[in-house]
Amino acid sequence: MARVVGIDPGTVSFDLFGWEEGEVFLDASIPSRQVAEDPEGILALLEEGGPLDYIAGPSGYGLPLVSVREVGEREMFLMTLVEAEERKEIPVLAGMERMINLARERELPLFFTPAVIHMPTVPPWRKVNRIDMGTTDKLNCAILAIYDQARQYNIPYGETSFVLAEVGGAYTTVVAVQGGQVVDGIGGSVGAPGFRSPGALDGELAYLLGQVTKGTLFKGGALDVAGDAELTPAEFAARLQGGDGRVREAWEMLVEGVAKFVAAELTLVPGAREIILSGRLCREPLLLQDLEERLRLLAPVRRVTSLAAEAKEAAQGAALLAAGLVGGETAPLVENLRIREAAGTVLDYICPWGKELKGRFGI
Repeated sequence: MARVVGIDPGTVSFDLFGWEEGEVFLDASIPSRQVAEDPEGILALLEEGGPLDYIAGPSGYGLPLVSVREVGEREMFLMTLVEAEERKEIPVLAGMERMINLARERELPLFFTPAVIHMPTVPPWRKVNRIDMGTTDKLNCAILAIYDQARQYNIPYGETSFVLAEVGGAYTTVVAVQGGQVVDGIGGSVGAPGFRSPGALDGELAYLLGQVTKGTLFKGGALDVAGDAELTPAEFAARLQGGDGRVREAWEMLVEGVAKFVAAELTLVPGAREIILSGRLCREPLLLQDLEERLRLLAPVRRVTSLAAEAKEAAQGAALLAAGLVGGETAPLVENLRIREAAGTVLDYICPWGKELKGRFGI
């Protein structure tokens, strides 16, 4: 029996999902600011779950199946792409690092998992000058979608085929799956606009800005276009329904962007069975309905079936991955995914600046 937990360190919340052979024993969503203030709280929830076989931890930009015992400064940088001194100034990252250190001290079975760019099933030419092809949490969403489609249509994992649009509380990511394997991804900082993120940043705009910081990646999305960066998805949907012109413009930007990048990924998945939706914005019925109507012009579309009441899709997918890695019921899914062959770093395909960047950051 595989008793595992998946963790999703989201922009808005840290979610935990505990899974044991089809039974849920942990389903929690904790505000990210609370984790920043009290990382012990996450560990308490994990320890209350009893002896665990595997914890798929908060992995950010990804590592190729690395134990917490092996995590040092190099690995922390690769997961966050933020140097040590700057991480101390970002509460969520500082809290996450403290949590990781405590987990190491307590010898918890915490592991860090790959992102899309680490996967051997993505051809190398699709990785050139890409870092964000879909962070670890987006790959985990795709794992949940593979599991879901196989159950929905009673087919082997190797026959699943779809494009996933993960429309989150900050970023939008699109992932292509063919034959139960991830073959491409367009991450939140290189693709469609998000709720908070601008998506692909115009190179000329980046030049004129002079300096692109981590904060830049969280500005210029739908909320800024709507004129209120504090709106929740529910408030955004209510204003859209109420006829707010700026919110309508913001939504059109976002939903058209999703459709364009989904259409692009469909070219890599001939005969895709469907488009699958996930993410925080898809929890709002009005937004979900409009997304479905727009995307139905491209292929059949539906929302992924959730296994949880609270935890987001990424935490659920992380738990399914963890279960498969320790020989649980999802082992066939994981073997077909070829995730054990994941390798490299997010800087391996940068050309011609890769050597310079690796030297600068000690990679």
